[in-house]
Amino acid sequence: MSTPPEDARTTTLIDRRRLLRQGAATLGVLAAPGIVRARSAVKIRIGYWPVAAGLPFFAAVEKGYFEEAGLGVEPLKFAGAQQVMEAMLAGRSDGSANGTGSGNLGVGELASPGLFKIIATNPSNARYVLDEFLVPKDSQVKTIAELKGKRIGCGPGIQNKALASAVLERAGATGVTVTELPIGQHVAALAAGQVDAVYTLEPTGTVGRLSGVSRVLEAGVIAKYILGDAQAPWHGGSATLTTEFIKKHPQESKKYIAAYARGIALVREQPDEARKYLAGYTAIEGPLTGAVPLASYMLYNEFKPADVAAFQKFFDLFTDKGVFDKKLDVSTLLFKD
Repeated sequence: MSTPPEDARTTTLIDRRRLLRQGAATLGVLAAPGIVRARSAVKIRIGYWPVAAGLPFFAAVEKGYFEEAGLGVEPLKFAGAQQVMEAMLAGRSDGSANGTGSGNLGVGELASPGLFKIIATNPSNARYVLDEFLVPKDSQVKTIAELKGKRIGCGPGIQNKALASAVLERAGATGVTVTELPIGQHVAALAAGQVDAVYTLEPTGTVGRLSGVSRVLEAGVIAKYILGDAQAPWHGGSATLTTEFIKKHPQESKKYIAAYARGIALVREQPDEARKYLAGYTAIEGPLTGAVPLASYMLYNEFKPADVAAFQKFFDLFTDKGVFDKKLDVSTLLFKD
């Protein structure tokens, strides 16, 4: 698999699909009332990386929800969540799609306090699968503990490496070597014998299984080993808008959040319809999109105290491990109406 450039824009496939849709939409808009034709001159640049958790954003783009809200949204594709955060810090992106590592975003928040507000998360666990350890299909390894002394790959960025290392440690797999690899290379690295296992995110597990290269050793590992409950919500990824954008464009921000919420509603209510929008944004294409497990989603106004507590426990791990140089209060990061 080829690795996408770190700061590449959307793929040719996505651009082609969007142009076709916009061309068709133009025919109808010519005769539409002025209020329908009106579009904000503001361009909203949103960073994402090719993991299944970004589905609400992908669907909202492809279904035209942002266009219907009069918004111009530009998806920016990156090789990892850390690059999404760095683009936000540099003012090259106005926010992130779901799937962007909450821990990576937390590092950005500590570097520039008040950087962003979370509009939605993608909690996952053993039921709503996103995170997983994979091994080669014919590997004799049956448990994570048996990875002791092995070579482990993980996604790029501090969140992936810190979590992979913490899970391995808590599962009893000592003496491992953890190496960061672009997520698009995980299956190929297993096939080539470069690593003995990978900590990765969907759709990598589906890609490996369908290609006959790998199998899932264990899924929902963060909930089990970090939060202490296989069914606990791991708020590993977050959709955000930068505080600067929200302050400058409050009306566009509200419209964007409402349109994004429509994308989440589609995933919740019509998952089979939504799944097809993984194509072009992830490594899964065509009918194979139906095989990908989906994460859950939680809007900023759906958080209950227990959800905030679970999110805080996740962030506290990063403080304990020295990834965060001080405690970060999750409740202050959630968007407020």
